[in-house]
Amino acid sequence: MSAPFAPADRRDPLHDPGLTGEHWSTDNVGEAAPGVLTPLTWSVWGDYGNRAMCELAYRLGAFSRAERDSDHRWVRIFYGRIALQMEYLALVGDRLPGTSAEEVLTSIFGRVPEGIVSSPTRRRYPVIAARMPIVFAAVPRQIRALARDAESWWRSETPRLGGADQAAATAILAGALERFGHAVTLQSIGLLGVIQPLYDAVAQLVARTGVGELGVLSGSGGAEMAIVGDLWKASRGQLALEQVVANHGFHGPREGELCARVWREDSAPLERLIADYAEQDSLSDPGGMDQESRARRAVMHRELLAALPRARRPAVRVLLSLAADRIPLRGVAKRAFLQSLDVARASARRLGEHLTAQQLIDDPEDVFYLLADELIGELPRDTKELVSVRRERRLEYEALALPGNWKGTPAEQRVDDFGKAAKTSDLEPVSGLGVSGGVVEGTVRVVTDPAFADVEPGEVLVSATTDPSWSSIMFISAALVVDIGSALSHAAVVARELGIPCVVNTRVGTRSLQTGDLVRVDGSAGTVEILLRGPRPVSRPARDAAVSG
Repeated sequence: MSAPFAPADRRDPLHDPGLTGEHWSTDNVGEAAPGVLTPLTWSVWGDYGNRAMCELAYRLGAFSRAERDSDHRWVRIFYGRIALQMEYLALVGDRLPGTSAEEVLTSIFGRVPEGIVSSPTRRRYPVIAARMPIVFAAVPRQIRALARDAESWWRSETPRLGGADQAAATAILAGALERFGHAVTLQSIGLLGVIQPLYDAVAQLVARTGVGELGVLSGSGGAEMAIVGDLWKASRGQLALEQVVANHGFHGPREGELCARVWREDSAPLERLIADYAEQDSLSDPGGMDQESRARRAVMHRELLAALPRARRPAVRVLLSLAADRIPLRGVAKRAFLQSLDVARASARRLGEHLTAQQLIDDPEDVFYLLADELIGELPRDTKELVSVRRERRLEYEALALPGNWKGTPAEQRVDDFGKAAKTSDLEPVSGLGVSGGVVEGTVRVVTDPAFADVEPGEVLVSATTDPSWSSIMFISAALVVDIGSALSHAAVVARELGIPCVVNTRVGTRSLQTGDLVRVDGSAGTVEILLRGPRPVSRPARDAAVSG
């Protein structure tokens, strides 16, 4: 396997730039672990994320064993932000049949960055031809088995940690991280080796025939929709809040960050969401939406098959069946690795309590400024000083902003200056990738608080990225506009499930659009037209205070 995580500078593990000629991006990986990470979180993602990339390419046949086991780091961190080397995607794209570096990079980033050299080769084709069918057949079964095991393990392990001694908490943390590594690897292999090829094949079929809607044909009922369904039941008195937490408590604001407080630890965001769901018309029942989607898909299957020559119908029938069954698996392995992260989170917090009691750290939250190997192995002698230095450096990085992608090491830029660079006073539209059709007009809410404290029903959500917890708020939103993402990003998948327009990969949406703007979102064309610049709405806490006063 690839080399284990070892920061070049242990006093500052959150900045480890690569070579000047390498291209990097926070897209995709930034969706799973957004923002400035804590050292503990980065040590986990930096280790297992890099291993996952190497194992993914190896399992598909694109990498040799030597390439898989090399010490090259495809995943690095810049000013606290996790980034993936874009040459990795180009390399895999050039080696896999049926695609290319240009196609892979364009599908994810909307363009091929200047300076990336494509070197297509068929050298790995025999190995790929042998391995890809095995991956395609075995991985869906492995993902489902992983999900069943992770579900029962998370439910049993998390409550144990409240009274665990230091040795037990350490052992549980080590086990959780190994499970995370397995789950994130399986998620990556499933996405590139099973889900993406099926999605692309259905997209090409729809484009060629002009029949059907990709959002309907790509399946429904994914893991994210279970959150929406349970919140709906809770809003109708059919499910207690405690049961929603028991089912989905590992989700929450910035859930890819270990120090974040998820719903299991703070259920206040869920209570607000349930109240908002209660205001929705009964016709919005997500269960009915899912049934309607399945019925529409059956009709589209028949229409598609009727539009094809009889000789092609058996193969297309198999394709459509596989797509409906396997594309929704996109969020299943992700649910499993989030559950692993949550057990790691609970373990770390318990260890923080023990280390504070022993006066090895000053506060239980200081534990997140240590690295995984320091917690599981031997603590550094200068632990308190190290924590102080790392905390100060992280605060410095939070004041900086990074572009979505860059070459070498990006220049330091203050958040305020970065925002001013893209703000516009005119009505110039914002464009991106349309991933869920439909046209709506609505008021913008730029979401910077992932607890959704200010979000009102019926608004157009504009965000830098999303994670599975966003499914809950997307249900009551008019549309979604995201700075990063692709056709299979979380935002795109859930938007299609919910039938709301969605535009991703805008790059500048959160900086060009302002809360209160009136916009028209076209989820097919991938455009956001600014109809009127508006005043910032009163925040929910301020409004509630005014009403109560």
